[in-house]
Amino acid sequence: MIIYHVNTMENKELNEKISALTLKMAQEPNNIENYHELAELYLGLQNYDKVMSVLDSLLAIKPDDVQGLVGMGTMWFYERDFRKSLQYYNKALEVNPKNYLIYYNIGNVFAEWKNFDKALFYYNRAIDLNSTNAEIYNAIALLYQDNKEYVEAKAYYEKALSLEPDNVNALIDLGNVCFKLFEYETALKLFKKVFVLAPDNELIAVCIANALTLTKDKEQAYKYYEKALSMTDDKYRIYICYAISLSEFKEYDIAEGMYKKAIECRPKESPAYVLLANLYSNQERISEAIETYKQALQVDPNNAETFELLGNAHYLDNDIDKAIQSYRAAIALAPTNDEYRLIYSQVMEDYIETAHKG
Repeated sequence: MIIYHVNTMENKELNEKISALTLKMAQEPNNIENYHELAELYLGLQNYDKVMSVLDSLLAIKPDDVQGLVGMGTMWFYERDFRKSLQYYNKALEVNPKNYLIYYNIGNVFAEWKNFDKALFYYNRAIDLNSTNAEIYNAIALLYQDNKEYVEAKAYYEKALSLEPDNVNALIDLGNVCFKLFEYETALKLFKKVFVLAPDNELIAVCIANALTLTKDKEQAYKYYEKALSMTDDKYRIYICYAISLSEFKEYDIAEGMYKKAIECRPKESPAYVLLANLYSNQERISEAIETYKQALQVDPNNAETFELLGNAHYLDNDIDKAIQSYRAAIALAPTNDEYRLIYSQVMEDYIETAHKG
């Protein structure tokens, strides 16, 4: 969505160009193109404050500069101040109502606001002005995907890929949608195509491994998990995905070790604890499950779902008093969750009936 294209350069080279251009601007203070170029260079350094400062100076000289208005709107978009972003985009639209990029960017704002209808309206207006831009169709597809309308999302991703077959974002997102539609073979083909385009991306290797797990190709799945682990030092999520796969293939002891490796990587994050506790619970190792759920709650004490799972474990351990305490804690943290209330009510009914019999 950034309006400036930046070639990859060393920071030193960028800074030299900035120094030369700043001197040139002192000699030509009203040359608009110098401002555009300087903003582009600062963008290359990811110095967004400087980008905004340059664009402010540009708009002081030429308030109706569309590129400057869209650029400033984009900067505020990245700052997540969507109201200010929209103000600049609307000003740009007043100057040039035939610019598809402005409608596309406004659509992005409404998409962030979860306003499906308005986002779709502006994206469609962008298509009216530029019907061959793959990114617009990709944005519409993502809009439908976020709305859990996966069939429609798939159709738009396919349209984006018909225009740009090597669009990595569309390939990945379509693969994710195919997962939701249980089309695992198709997802696998898409992820493998991405891996050819981006062979150093460990997350794509994990996506391939996940798809292979669901197509029951154990050896190839493990191969890609190992490949992913060799590609990065940040192994936490890979260990978790690998452990889930191992559980699918009933290799529970190895899965347990993998979850423990994940915990060693990030002992202050709860997901690996919870998943390991679930593994213990499924194996009827209830006391170990209870202790591990408690460890998860030490890390994340406000997680209602973990309290609910701990309550289930206590119930399986025939400790109804502690189960009730855990369910109450879950309800206190998520008072509108009907599932927690229903489980609590059922356990209380059993508890009261048992007490009456006693």
